[in-house]
Amino acid sequence: MYFIKPDKIFVLLILISLNIYSQQRQGNFPGGSISGKIFDSATKHTIEYANIVVFSLKDSSMVTGGVTNSEGLFKLSIDKPGKFRVEVRFIGYDTEVIETAIGQGNFNIDLGEIQIHPSAFLLENVVVEGNRSPVTYEIDKKVINPDQMQTVISGNAADVLANVPSVQVDVEGNVSLRGSQNFTVLIDGRPSLMDAQDALQQISATSIERIEIITNPTAKYDADGTAGIINIIMKKDLGQELSGIFNANAGMYDTYGGNVLVNYQDGFRANLGLDYNQRNFPGDQTQNNIYYFENGTSTINSIGEIERRRISFEGRAGIEFDLSDNDILNFGIRGGKREGGFNSTQNFTQFTSSDPSEFLYSGINERTREGTYYSLSSNYNRRFGLPGHQLLAEILFSKQSSDEFTTTAEFEDFSQIGGKKTTENGPSTDFRGKLDYTLPFSDVSKFEAGYQGEIELSDENTSLFEYNPLTNEYEIQSQFSNITKYNESQHSLYSMFSDLLWNINYQLGIRAEYTYRNIDVPLISQTFNIDQIDYFPSVHTSYKFTPVSTVMASYSRRINRPGGWALEPFPTWVDANNVRIGNPDLLPEFINSYETGLQTILGNVNLSAELYFKMTTNKIEFVRTALEENVTLTTFSNVGEDYSLGGEVMMIFDLLSFWNVNLMGNLYNYRVEGSIQDKPFSNESFNWQTRMNNTFKLWSSTQIQFNLNYNSPTVSSQGRWEEFFTSDLSIRQELIEKILSVTLQVRDVFGTSKREYSSEGTNLYNYNNFDMHTPALMLNLRYTFNNYKPKREGRGEDNGGFEGGEDF
Repeated sequence: MYFIKPDKIFVLLILISLNIYSQQRQGNFPGGSISGKIFDSATKHTIEYANIVVFSLKDSSMVTGGVTNSEGLFKLSIDKPGKFRVEVRFIGYDTEVIETAIGQGNFNIDLGEIQIHPSAFLLENVVVEGNRSPVTYEIDKKVINPDQMQTVISGNAADVLANVPSVQVDVEGNVSLRGSQNFTVLIDGRPSLMDAQDALQQISATSIERIEIITNPTAKYDADGTAGIINIIMKKDLGQELSGIFNANAGMYDTYGGNVLVNYQDGFRANLGLDYNQRNFPGDQTQNNIYYFENGTSTINSIGEIERRRISFEGRAGIEFDLSDNDILNFGIRGGKREGGFNSTQNFTQFTSSDPSEFLYSGINERTREGTYYSLSSNYNRRFGLPGHQLLAEILFSKQSSDEFTTTAEFEDFSQIGGKKTTENGPSTDFRGKLDYTLPFSDVSKFEAGYQGEIELSDENTSLFEYNPLTNEYEIQSQFSNITKYNESQHSLYSMFSDLLWNINYQLGIRAEYTYRNIDVPLISQTFNIDQIDYFPSVHTSYKFTPVSTVMASYSRRINRPGGWALEPFPTWVDANNVRIGNPDLLPEFINSYETGLQTILGNVNLSAELYFKMTTNKIEFVRTALEENVTLTTFSNVGEDYSLGGEVMMIFDLLSFWNVNLMGNLYNYRVEGSIQDKPFSNESFNWQTRMNNTFKLWSSTQIQFNLNYNSPTVSSQGRWEEFFTSDLSIRQELIEKILSVTLQVRDVFGTSKREYSSEGTNLYNYNNFDMHTPALMLNLRYTFNNYKPKREGRGEDNGGFEGGEDF
């Protein structure tokens, strides 16, 4: 029998003990981390959304990964000791590689400030530097960087949105968010003083720091706007000393404008911005209207020219003080004047089925909508000892006026035979207050709660004047003149909780909104009230299944409360052939929205994909019918329900070393069904939009962008919008590096832009086509002084925004 000697047994026991001890030490590894902060080596700006991937040096396997936050910071958990390779990746930048080790008492590694360098490719004698993508994705929003879109440098916010996912913009600048124009516009997180479309068409692209598109907002946001929220963050650098930027542009069709932004810091932080823009959009317009009656039909056709115009001026200023290390107070003021409208000259042909002989005449139509506005705001932020533990208080006061004038005149043989004048005007006053409280329990868990209150008072006066050929005067029609008084208040409470469960980040929220609205029409002795409470839950989740791949899912419920003019129970003449009557029995729309998405990196391709389903109940639609011969009546009705089921995809990649491509697509099936005037209907269409944005960097100082955009036909409850295709080109040349540059733009290169719509009701057919005069050229000059560098603002604060973004 073989025996092991005692001394060998002793040595064996020691070796076994050491091995067990080593395994216990590794099994009891307390956990480590790798952290750092990412900077652009050229501009020294922190970089948000940079990808951090950690590999094991032992076998090159992927250990973990993540992305930087709004301040360029990252912190990744490591569950075992070892030697690691850390790679920092970002589109348009060289990959930065750092090696480090965790263990032997050094468990938390801080890599400090890491600078990454814009990609530089040598193509013979051509140097190409990379840029960040103009569109990036977060858990609950898409973030747009207008400075990376040279084709819209002299445009407005609507022009910027024409190049991003989820959004469609027609030839007249009307914006739709996933097929709907019912969305909310925030400016610096605060509700816009203007109508959503007016706001997007007024704000200069060069004044915008970024745009956030939130298709499934959390309970922290106002629930109004069934399609979601577009939040515009204005440039307001808080850099050192004095710096600024100046832009000027001019182009065809008497179009010009400019803006300036100046920043100063010396114990406090202040900014001042001024914008002026004049835009004209001439084109050709064709219309065809057929009115059906028991005794036959009446037809009126027109063809002519129309010029739409938009003029805006705005000034804004802000100042911020540090009352202490934990207390920040700021004040802001914003004010301006806007004017829009159109002038048209038309040749009309009118006939009936009983009398086919044509009656020919000409017409002039002029419409002007103008007004002034201003707002005062103050924000106080109190930070407590625990990071992220804070109280935010805000107040805002705003006032605006709105005046609209329309004049029509019809002529036969140069003599005026008819016409109408309409006026709408009235002031509006708004006061808001808000409290937000955030209490973090850990790095991944926090509780939020808040209150918001709003009181709005407004008046609207409408009048109608009709041309009298005997007196050659427009005479008032008192039966069509009305005064409407609006008194609305809204109070909201919300709470949210977020945490990590089974490696799934989740956020649960609930919002309750109480609305009271009183509409008083003294001249007809009628009053209409809304007095109700509505509840809006939201759920957002995310799961990271690889270091660079995340899947997300969310749900939200939202509302669209009809505006005052949609509820007015009296006729308002819009022009000689159109009259509007509101519907005081309108119910608000409700929408249930579901989304799921994937974000990942496949080789050198950044891929984002989303699937979504939306269902709207109490769908509100314009309903057009024939009121009388050659007069169209527009009213509003809860027609039924609509459904949207589809998906979006965005890919960002370098096709060649000097050619970057952003490829975006949105495909969805849309169906609307219900009844109009007790007659059931159902319309359905398969819609798709695609965009291809190309950026060519031929020299370090020269950049070319060429963008293509296609929108397929789509339907509404009574009609159909036809397809359209547009293309834009820009060439940007730096004359003095980082100081002076010039950009030449060509809008709608091939002249294919149009807006074509047809609708058919029980007794009315309408066709309308607008072809804009394009291509259009614009020249933009940009001057930067004292090394102006816009600061990337932190998510979740928006400088004390009224509805700041959510850091999830």
